[in-house]
Amino acid sequence: MDSDIASHYLDEVRRQLRGYKRLGEGAIAQVKDDELLTTLDPEANSIAITVKHIAGNMRSRFTDFLTTDGEKPDRNRDQEFEITSATSRDEINRWWEEGWERVFSAVSSLRPEDLMRTVTIRGESHTLVQALNRALAHYAYHIGQIVFLAKHFRSAEWNSLSIPRGKSEEYNRVDRSERRPGPSRA
Repeated sequence: MDSDIASHYLDEVRRQLRGYKRLGEGAIAQVKDDELLTTLDPEANSIAITVKHIAGNMRSRFTDFLTTDGEKPDRNRDQEFEITSATSRDEINRWWEEGWERVFSAVSSLRPEDLMRTVTIRGESHTLVQALNRALAHYAYHIGQIVFLAKHFRSAEWNSLSIPRGKSEEYNRVDRSERRPGPSRA
């Protein structure tokens, strides 16, 4: 793989991961504590459950990322979908931060020449490019769910995490250097 392309790819993965983390945090910050535990129906996941699942996935996938299967034998995925009414915002935030810390630690150590290395997830071989793309898609999917729930709960009180509805033209008129930094708009 061309070194320039590989470096660019790793930079882009890191940028997107930071953007997804910010997006999730921006949504979680807007909900009330009890809304973190609220589900829309008996089969739906709450924000807290989604965070617990993402964090469990991150711990499993990115612990010893290059040397062990991404599905660790001590992972109990089903428990990631169980919480109690005593689950606190602090606990949810701890899951979130610990998960992201693992991801960023593993990804920051990668070099362009690593991208074609092979890792396994559930016994299936993946190049690092495939494994990273899989993780990006998985986290984007679940963070989208978190944003959806937070926006649903806040309704008219929602503070947009990107360009607010009806404000595209205004946004486009602002000089790029004056735009507020925000999550990836991709």
